[in-house]
Amino acid sequence: MIDFDRVTFTYPGAPHPTLHDVDLHIPEGELCVVVGRTGSGKSTLLRAVNGLVPHFTGGLLAGRVSVAGRDTRTHPPRELADVVGLVGQDPAAGFVTDAVEDELAYAMESLGIAPAVMRRRVEDTLDLLGLVELRDRPLGTLSGGQQQRVAIGSVLTAHPAVLVLDEPTSALDPPAAEEVLAALQRLVHDLGMTVLLAEHRLERVVQYADRVVHVPGDGALLEVDTPARVMAAAPVFPPVVGLGRLAGWDPLPLSVRDARRAAGSLRDRLTDRAPVRPRTTPPGGVVAEVRGLAVTYGPIVALRSVDLRLHHGEVVALMGRNGSGKSTLLAALVGLLKPSGGRVTVGGRAPYGRPAKEVVREVGLVPQEPGDLLYAETAAAECAQADTDTGAPAGTTAAIFGRLAPGIGGGTHPRDLSEGQRLCLALAVIMSAAPPLLLLDEPTRGLDYTAKARLVEILRGLAAGGGAVLLATHDVELVAEVAARTVVLAEGEVVSDGPTGDVVTHSPGFAPQVSKVLAPQRWLTVDEVAKALAG
Repeated sequence: MIDFDRVTFTYPGAPHPTLHDVDLHIPEGELCVVVGRTGSGKSTLLRAVNGLVPHFTGGLLAGRVSVAGRDTRTHPPRELADVVGLVGQDPAAGFVTDAVEDELAYAMESLGIAPAVMRRRVEDTLDLLGLVELRDRPLGTLSGGQQQRVAIGSVLTAHPAVLVLDEPTSALDPPAAEEVLAALQRLVHDLGMTVLLAEHRLERVVQYADRVVHVPGDGALLEVDTPARVMAAAPVFPPVVGLGRLAGWDPLPLSVRDARRAAGSLRDRLTDRAPVRPRTTPPGGVVAEVRGLAVTYGPIVALRSVDLRLHHGEVVALMGRNGSGKSTLLAALVGLLKPSGGRVTVGGRAPYGRPAKEVVREVGLVPQEPGDLLYAETAAAECAQADTDTGAPAGTTAAIFGRLAPGIGGGTHPRDLSEGQRLCLALAVIMSAAPPLLLLDEPTRGLDYTAKARLVEILRGLAAGGGAVLLATHDVELVAEVAARTVVLAEGEVVSDGPTGDVVTHSPGFAPQVSKVLAPQRWLTVDEVAKALAG
């Protein structure tokens, strides 16, 4: 179905190829997961399947890519649209209509499908992806996760033979991600669709894969094998595999179910041990306070009667289903939204209605779409401008960027960075101002495990220096690593607020893999287990 024959691709002006001598065959009806570090070339590989590489990107393509017998060199993306459906990392960038149902129908209209067939497929897709209640909603009012599901649905309605997905669960809460992955499995197993997806959150997808393609980057050859064999040696792997490596299990587990079956002796060894975690009492004074906060978008109530205090020196996770109000709360804290009721204070003053240059010294927000913060022509110019705007010493932003995403040339244009690298640059820009309160909205979208570990180290350093961090995320593994306290929103209300170990282990949907494997014991991370076994 998909064939790469000695494919080498080099972007315009790049000194080295991103893909080098790639040979890959993906048969019909297979779910193939592409893994690799941030910026290794995963998105390039995916975009070569529908011809965006090289027809849209430019650059030099050697070798041959064919899909269902069509050579992508001679068939541009429009001539592959009936065969290949592509959903990128930024779902909103691909929208062409204003409402959910219209977006689902657009691809079929372009292909000239009969109206009766279109109507049936729209209804099937609404049910498949849990979008029925959103069918009449304007796309601009949807949360990032809801937009992700609509983007996937807009491709599925055309019934392509090949579905290509770049980070399909990155903006989805755990239950929604499971629903989407279950839908993909049905498409593969029942309809014979071929699915190729790149994903950093391997804990969600690797157990469903027929094969795994490891893209090592730096022009090295791909590694293609069964999930178990690739995970045994790959530098990127989910926590359940890390736990299996630590405990010496053979074969390595790929799912929580497999790990629980092997974990009996490990639970026995840990019975009389307890995890050591960061303090959970507020270490400093109040940096921000929300009292009775309400926010509405016309008839839609996004937040209602929210009370929250954030203290100096703590990292707090904000969790909840897509559309629960997480991004709205962050926007209210940074002054982008005027409360409909209640009040918000940061540093003792309301942020709304004040000059942005004044507010940014008290609170900084990195939004879900980091590109919204980037305007310069190069990464170096972006860093230099951030130093100037914040009054930071020259080189401050570049140093932070280098820690988060090492090895990127300063002359690189921000739009030429991968999604994860762009996020790292936006993080550096905001963090250079050293605001007492840092707000992060889905900060690990597009980040591999190595980059995520560097982010965790930086956030811990900020908290140790007296800063406060509030991160809205669906990444339960990040929460387990860095947050001492977790707040859960549902339908715009706070339904849980307490120590992370208590909050997430009581929630089947938001518990990390290690917690599920070792339950009823309350371990959160592989690192906690390793330290307990060592000491």
